[in-house]
Amino acid sequence: MTSPNSLDPRVEAELDEEAEEIQADAVSGLTRQTAVAARSPMQLVWSRLRRDRVAIVSVVIIVLVILAALMAPLVAAWTGHGPNEQFRQDGLTEFGTPVAPNSQFLLGTDNLGRDVLVRLVYGAQISLTVAFFATLGALGIGTLVGLVAGFMRGPVDTVLTWLMDTTLSLPQLLFAISLVALVGPSLTTTIIVIVLFSWAPIARVVRGQVLSLREREFVEAARSLGASNWRIMRVDVIPNLLVPILVYGTLLIPQAIVFEATLSFLGLGVLPPTATWGNMLSVASQGSLYTIAPWLVIFPSAALLAVTLAFNLLGDSIRDALDPRQTLFAGRRRLARRRAARRAAKKEAQA
Repeated sequence: MTSPNSLDPRVEAELDEEAEEIQADAVSGLTRQTAVAARSPMQLVWSRLRRDRVAIVSVVIIVLVILAALMAPLVAAWTGHGPNEQFRQDGLTEFGTPVAPNSQFLLGTDNLGRDVLVRLVYGAQISLTVAFFATLGALGIGTLVGLVAGFMRGPVDTVLTWLMDTTLSLPQLLFAISLVALVGPSLTTTIIVIVLFSWAPIARVVRGQVLSLREREFVEAARSLGASNWRIMRVDVIPNLLVPILVYGTLLIPQAIVFEATLSFLGLGVLPPTATWGNMLSVASQGSLYTIAPWLVIFPSAALLAVTLAFNLLGDSIRDALDPRQTLFAGRRRLARRRAARRAAKKEAQA
């Protein structure tokens, strides 16, 4: 006969199973927490980007354009057509109009019988070169000016803020036309003009970030330990500005590409016969040539649209990955994940 304090063996077995499940859940939860804690911020950003299909497609387009620009000499050797080589016999019809895309000229020819495909890939070199150096220069100047203005405050901030406002108030295109008319159109002039009108917005963004960072505890601690202003800006402030600078840089690249194409379209950018997407569109507009040769507009415009859209979407994806709380659809995504987790739990319970 069993004692009153003893339990039925079946009840004891159920209690043991429940204790094992609780312990397993605790260990599993601890493992999940450890795994999340072990992931660095860059690993979290990379995992978010890998799940973002828009970012993946944008990166693929950008990589393809970069590869096309790098392999432009190979494309010219494969087709046997130079970027400025004119084919008066095969590249023009008997009426002197451009030839439509065919087996010899895959994207057709222009008004001088030049291969549009070869000129398109060589134009990508110019666009990416201008975008890279112009963005790099604008980020450097804008970051330095915004950093000094936001951290120093006082008369320095007043003067630099006035300089930013003055630059932003200038009519960019008209001022660019005047400057290029005085100096002369060239690749270097185009880059300088883009930098002159691109650094001010970056400086405003950096200044706003620095105004909040200079009041943080780690800056006050560094100042109390005797650190100089330049050391605080270099060691404590600049690392916290990398995220907005990176995001703004990806958004500035397409603006530089479009600005270069605009100047080239107006004949104020890179001089012909050097191929750029802007002067290719300018050729198509001469004498309404695009009405009989629409490929002269379609292919440069498609390349320009694809690259600018890819960089813009990639910049948005990077911003969302670095700070998912600012994502437009962050609430919807969290709700969708919760619903998916509940459905998965129900399926496991049913199984």
